[in-house]
Amino acid sequence: MKTHIQLNITYCLFFISVLAFAQAKKPTLMVVPSDAWCIKNGYVMNFDDQGTMVQIPDYQKAFQQNTDILLVISQINGMMADRGFPLKNMESTIKTLKSNSAEDNLRSSKDSGSDISESPIDALKKVAKADIIMQLTWSVNSTGPKKSVTFNLQGLDAYTDKQIASAAGTGAPSFSAELPVLLSEAVLTHMDKFTERLQAHFDDMFANGREIIVRVQKWNDWDGDLETEFDGEELGFVIEDWMARNAVKGRFSTTDMTENMALFEQVRMPLESEEGRAIDARRFVNELSKFLKSAPYNIPNKLVMKGLGRATVILGGK
Repeated sequence: MKTHIQLNITYCLFFISVLAFAQAKKPTLMVVPSDAWCIKNGYVMNFDDQGTMVQIPDYQKAFQQNTDILLVISQINGMMADRGFPLKNMESTIKTLKSNSAEDNLRSSKDSGSDISESPIDALKKVAKADIIMQLTWSVNSTGPKKSVTFNLQGLDAYTDKQIASAAGTGAPSFSAELPVLLSEAVLTHMDKFTERLQAHFDDMFANGREIIVRVQKWNDWDGDLETEFDGEELGFVIEDWMARNAVKGRFSTTDMTENMALFEQVRMPLESEEGRAIDARRFVNELSKFLKSAPYNIPNKLVMKGLGRATVILGGK
């Protein structure tokens, strides 16, 4: 009898631990209006980038001037929360960006004429630390007194911008004039499959690592290159061997390798360190940077990030 009770307790503890682990593995998400929606509604910033006019979304302007966006994002947030997915609040993230002067830095480039160093969506990703960006486009259709909503919801990996899930459609016409209700009716039938695809992608990341891109370049005034030999092995192969040792299951692709540059794509980095600490692309590639700075290579270098998932190590100095 005691053995039976002990077994039951063991099974209960096992299932509790499994459920807790599954909860810990839930991806964090953030809903953002799409570029197309922002441009269509005039919520953009214009820059003269060396003679070419560039438009990028002005999210702060959209939140300040359009109450629909608050209602729509709140509706999607609620639907995702009901399915156990934590979401980052975009409006709060924008306020954090403002306090960090991120948007001020972006706007200053309009006056100085310098290149846009970081897009607003990249800045949002860095502050929100969301795993998946849910990009939403919608429009309201009117047929007499009835209205319907056409929507397109895309789940994008925040590191690679690859689409990992999508849902699109038009809701049934309704006499309701409230946008959140129309949107909820249109999206509801698609939401379960959408979240299943999101979770499958995140489960794959836990099992096989997060995908990033790593580039190695050199300063023009550095007298070495990727064909320089150390203990009889070219530096390019040394770096490739480091990738094989440190990528999850050794998974990466050497897309290009010359004497002056190397490009590694589909690099699978772990989500956590051995101590259980979360790792991002900057920390992962910083280990390569430190490896090259140490003996016998002793190569000074600079680590440069673009967005969350693109890292470049420039050899030859800071």
